[in-house]
Amino acid sequence: MSQKKKILLIGIAGGLAQMTARLILTEHPDWEIIGIDSRDVSNVPVLNNLTPINLKYSRGNFENLFRTHHFDVVYHLGRISHSSNEHNVLAKRIDLSVMGTNRILELCERSGVKKVVILSTFHVYGALPDNSIFLKEDAPLRASIRHPELRDVIEMDQICTNWMWKNQNSISTVVLRPCNIIGTQIQNAMTKFLSGPVALSPIDYNPFFQFIHEFDMAHILYRALESLPTGTYNVAGSDFISLRDALNEVGTKGIPFPMVLAGGLNSALKKLNIEVPEYLLDYLKFSCLISNKELEKHLGPKFLRFSIKEALELIKLR
Repeated sequence: MSQKKKILLIGIAGGLAQMTARLILTEHPDWEIIGIDSRDVSNVPVLNNLTPINLKYSRGNFENLFRTHHFDVVYHLGRISHSSNEHNVLAKRIDLSVMGTNRILELCERSGVKKVVILSTFHVYGALPDNSIFLKEDAPLRASIRHPELRDVIEMDQICTNWMWKNQNSISTVVLRPCNIIGTQIQNAMTKFLSGPVALSPIDYNPFFQFIHEFDMAHILYRALESLPTGTYNVAGSDFISLRDALNEVGTKGIPFPMVLAGGLNSALKKLNIEVPEYLLDYLKFSCLISNKELEKHLGPKFLRFSIKEALELIKLR
């Protein structure tokens, strides 16, 4: 991929997308990136050859964009966080994650895009008591069994993987399912949970977690362009850490409680603006560790810069 490329980056208002754009343009300053988002893009840093555009994800707007530009690569990082289930947010999630993804993939297929990179999540597997250790990419997606509000997350992943295999002979497509991404520039539920003044810490459970620093995640998104062939990939390092050790690392005070009281305690914390999404309570009980063997085949055994403890240390800077 040494020749000049034009890239569409969906979700440019997010910190991870901005880090990915910076990495790409540092390595390839002559490439051009069009970054779009339905959110405010005034916070997007000024970079040569990066054009941020505030755009609603409607069929007409998408079609005009693909008609005006001839993209070689499309990054779909625009999935709305599933940490909130308020009605208006849920409607937006369904519109973008399901309907919007369908529109994007259809236009990629029609307009000759050569590479598509999609950011999904390991949350599609769900935190369940019978999870095997180190889930592989072909493990069933069971998150919505206990939490139907996550069905859009699973549906988006399935839409992408089905489309990926359907078009495998004409478009190289990569679907990434990262573990918990943490860092100072992203606003996801896990980063807020770890870096808040207090955090729920059950006395009767101490599950294991995997974390990846935001910089490492942006680097993998960049390397997906050239180093990853068509396929679905879990993204995690080889190490993991217990919940209590993770809280100790970041210096967050854990609130000890029996898990049976989790629902009531979580409701009380919400009144203090310390919100833990309901689905995340399951991860405080059961581990959901993912295998990184498929990713290692292509990126080698040392594809991360930061260990889990280093990643946790860095969010103290938040």
